[in-house]
Amino acid sequence: MTTTLFDMGLGLQKAVYDESLNFWSRLLAIPRVIDKARDVEVGTTPHEVVYQEGTLRLLRYRRDSPATFAEPIVICYALVNRPYIVDLQPDRSVVRQFLARGFDVYLIDWGTPSAADRTMTLRDYIQGIMKDVAEYVVAHSPTPQFHLVGYCMGGTMSTIFTALNPEPVKTLSLMAVPIDFGVGHDVALVAHWANPEYFDVDALIDAFGNCPAEFLQHSFQMMKPVQNYINKYLTFAEKMDDDRFVENYFAMEKWTNDNIPVAGETFREYVKKLYQRNELVRDEFRLGDEPVHLSRITCPLLLLMASADHLVPPVQTEGILPHVGSTDKKAMTLEAGHIGLAVSSKAHKKFWPEATAWLAERSTPAGS
Repeated sequence: MTTTLFDMGLGLQKAVYDESLNFWSRLLAIPRVIDKARDVEVGTTPHEVVYQEGTLRLLRYRRDSPATFAEPIVICYALVNRPYIVDLQPDRSVVRQFLARGFDVYLIDWGTPSAADRTMTLRDYIQGIMKDVAEYVVAHSPTPQFHLVGYCMGGTMSTIFTALNPEPVKTLSLMAVPIDFGVGHDVALVAHWANPEYFDVDALIDAFGNCPAEFLQHSFQMMKPVQNYINKYLTFAEKMDDDRFVENYFAMEKWTNDNIPVAGETFREYVKKLYQRNELVRDEFRLGDEPVHLSRITCPLLLLMASADHLVPPVQTEGILPHVGSTDKKAMTLEAGHIGLAVSSKAHKKFWPEATAWLAERSTPAGS
């Protein structure tokens, strides 16, 4: 049958009418969207602040029943963002995965450094505050060991801590953690941007004291400018009448925009010694006067990586394997991005149940 101009006109008219209805539907959704943005809650798993030191708060999560295992979980997140990404929403919470498996769970919240904290170094954080946290956790646990879980920069710090203090660490789990900074440059733009030919970290820190939160946020966003400045908002406009999508969207936006500065000397040291000189895998890294040897890590090691991670490609995390003394090692890779490792629905359906089961198998039953 031949399509007439009249039929084509009717089809075009219907398409325009349908799009008009979609437009007005989205427009009418704006008041509800504003309410969602205002009311979105993150980090809602009940907890108590059990230890404080400087800007640090140590959170301990409440359990409805006694822990199944003697060793607790201690989660160490990066210094560059807020740690509630591991407890973003009830159905997208790494913390709740650990609780559901039967663990007692602690989370390190580093807080926001002030101008007075600009002289703090990695040694102050790792052999100072982290060591104090470890001592607190051990003193309030039925066992002298705990499972250490490090995410991103927090994982690099956890690796250094474990190399220097292997005794209290029952297992070490690394989530999207840069260890070998000399590989993965075809994916990780940040490695190029940290190149001393293009980035004078001394000039930045000498000028600002601390590394500004705005500098970090815009640097991360510019790694995927089309996605972060265009596509994200187009998708939002198309789905703003979907309440569940809007709630998830604003939860992520709240975390993404909740940036914090990094203590100046810590940032300077991290960039120079790790990004620019890759000292950790070269066995040249020193924390203050202490040499850090990855070979001293002998505990069970779990690597949790994301195949589409543009910040820390899996090869940077896997770079730890030839250097540690651990014989019990497992690597898991999820088809997701750097943050999707913690918050994607696919991560919580299978990936995290498998990861927490691995830790449970290496734990002491409570009361033993």
